[in-house]
Amino acid sequence: MSAADSADAAPMYKTWSAKELAGLSDEALIDAVQRQTFEFFWHGAHPVSGLAPDRRTTRDAPVDDLVAIGGSGFGVMAIIVAVERGWVTRDAGVARINRMLDVLCRATCYHGAFPHFMNGLTGATIPFSRKDDGGDLVETALLFQGLLCARQYFDADTTAEASIRGRVTGLWAEMEWDWYTRDGRKLLYWHWSPWNGWAMDHEIHGWNECLIAYVLAASAPRYPVDPLVYHRGYANGRDFINGKRYYDVELPLGQPYGGPLFFAHYSFCGIDPRGLRDRYADYWQLNCAHVQINRAYCVDNPKQHKGYGADCWGLTASDDPFGYSAHAPDNDNGTISPTAALSSLPYAPDAVLQTLRGFLNRHGDRIWGRYGFVDAFSEQHDWAADTFLAIDQGPIIVMMENHRSGLLWKLFMGIPEIQQGLRRLGFSSPHLTANAT
Repeated sequence: MSAADSADAAPMYKTWSAKELAGLSDEALIDAVQRQTFEFFWHGAHPVSGLAPDRRTTRDAPVDDLVAIGGSGFGVMAIIVAVERGWVTRDAGVARINRMLDVLCRATCYHGAFPHFMNGLTGATIPFSRKDDGGDLVETALLFQGLLCARQYFDADTTAEASIRGRVTGLWAEMEWDWYTRDGRKLLYWHWSPWNGWAMDHEIHGWNECLIAYVLAASAPRYPVDPLVYHRGYANGRDFINGKRYYDVELPLGQPYGGPLFFAHYSFCGIDPRGLRDRYADYWQLNCAHVQINRAYCVDNPKQHKGYGADCWGLTASDDPFGYSAHAPDNDNGTISPTAALSSLPYAPDAVLQTLRGFLNRHGDRIWGRYGFVDAFSEQHDWAADTFLAIDQGPIIVMMENHRSGLLWKLFMGIPEIQQGLRRLGFSSPHLTANAT
């Protein structure tokens, strides 16, 4: 074992079988699912930097050096949960995050933004595609969501914890959110590359998973964007305002039937939707409605896919028998993604617990493994993934914890810059009142 490995090592968690899990009480079951899923970000992480791989398999395949920036943001949040729950020691969590920052602080950046993928050993960019070889604003936002929570949580007067705070603050200050308005246009752009410029031409319109990018951009200490970038850019998207009813549930924002469920998860790992409002929506009501509609569609099962029902639902982006797709009621090929339901625990706890037990009782160890639930499965096609994805495992841990204790919501919403940014954008929240703690 190298010095880097020994600095934050912990014994390999003794995994639960699906049958053992099914016999636990609700609270113990949630804890065990969180804990085993956390193994993806602990023993499944990059062996030197501790950053999150894009994916791992059900087998003990060798780990390459590719790491995912957004997935690593969820990984940081998962480590905070692990420290708080006592799954790893505080010293071990601090050491791991400092190792992550060792690479992040020397990594190639693009006006402060990180790429989608990079080498977890060197920090060099690994292109996502031919022209997606530079800064990825949304992946960067998901990373900063986690890093800023770590800066807030690790507040002890020690050299190691001060290192986290100082280095996160440095990265945060150097991120040029205004650069990604493409010469001052009234919206954010997803990609920029020194070799391909703005060739990807991907405007970030809502409603989707990108609220976190606009909140961070408005909150930035040195390079913020004008609030009009949010109102004229994100909130003017073709699929932003909805107002229609699906399965007798009104959907304030979003595409028909709400789209994939990760829209209700990614930004809201840190942003607390409870009581969060602006001129466009009540975001708790929006996310609850999205979950209700997604579940109701699967129960209705208009395409008659095998296995769908009240204890087997959840459509979101994931692997499937044919590749990878953003599954939703209007893009349904019979694939259920466990992260879709499990990360929705705060919005529909009874329905999610019913489904969690349904997954275990009906499918058992075929879909449950060393890093929690596999990414997806399909009874219709007699298929189960042999993969675990960082961007799907992370929200399970974090959103389950937000249901249990509100930990990440309290941390993120307590950050002074975030409070200022939300106020600039016209949001109201219980966290923004004068006496909020």
